[in-house]
Amino acid sequence: MTAPCLTPAEPPYIGRFAPSPTGPLHAGSLVAALASWLDARAHGGRWLIRIEDIDKPRCPPGTDRLILEQLSRCGLLPDAPPQWQSAREALYAQALQRLQTAGWVYGCACSRKQISVALAAQGWTSERHGELVYPGTCRRGLPAGQVARAWRLRSHADGAQTQDLTLHWQDRRLGAQQQNLSREVGDFVLKRADGLWAYQLAVVVDDAEQGISDIVRGEDLADNTPRQIRLQQLLGLPRPRYLHTPLVMGADGQKLSKQNGATALDLSQPPQALKQAAAVLGLSVEGQSVAEVLAQALLAWRQQMLA
Repeated sequence: MTAPCLTPAEPPYIGRFAPSPTGPLHAGSLVAALASWLDARAHGGRWLIRIEDIDKPRCPPGTDRLILEQLSRCGLLPDAPPQWQSAREALYAQALQRLQTAGWVYGCACSRKQISVALAAQGWTSERHGELVYPGTCRRGLPAGQVARAWRLRSHADGAQTQDLTLHWQDRRLGAQQQNLSREVGDFVLKRADGLWAYQLAVVVDDAEQGISDIVRGEDLADNTPRQIRLQQLLGLPRPRYLHTPLVMGADGQKLSKQNGATALDLSQPPQALKQAAAVLGLSVEGQSVAEVLAQALLAWRQQMLA
């Protein structure tokens, strides 16, 4: 008798909200937190909180606890104790060592000014999302007399660095996506010149270690996805599903963020704050209590996202 053909079971749903404690949550933060919580609950999964505090100089003391209190007041409670990135640096070092051993990482001596000058000499005058596309100055070795300041990941498809790498992925809201990593991003930093770990490496290592199956976050982070997928490929880690949510826009038409002075979330009436966040997600909900609002939002999310 021929054995039945079994398809691999999907991993259990585990979602997460991963705020950086550079300031209290604002209206845009609550949208992302609510969406990730709703999606986890709609799938019968677990929801975790990870405090992304690796950029210590930008994290005022106590802000992490304030964020956890804000989430608690909105009824968004994790299914396990929160974790802090600052306690996980050994994992990032191990991942960097693996990539170095495989030849995918190299030391870079360039300052930001030197990168700008090199790009200008090549005719590049614009920045991409505030980041300069690295011109590859140190890719084949450090200039004479220079020492490595940072560590970068090679962005080409092959070790010979001749084939561009275009990555494709499917976003549950935005649909089919693609990016030429080599030309649109270039070799990107994994460990910064100040000794701090870069977001891209830390988030990939943490998501895999925590078994995250689904990443639900703001649309402004969609551009990070191909870099994270590439790291997942090179480290042999599973690729989560991605869902990037609508953004809250300020009066100036820019994304509401801590960088442009977004005010702290007004939690004088948590149900009202939750209803406003739900509206950004396209969910029309009522209710007078946090529990009522969350229950209606969950029902609406199931109908909208899982139907």
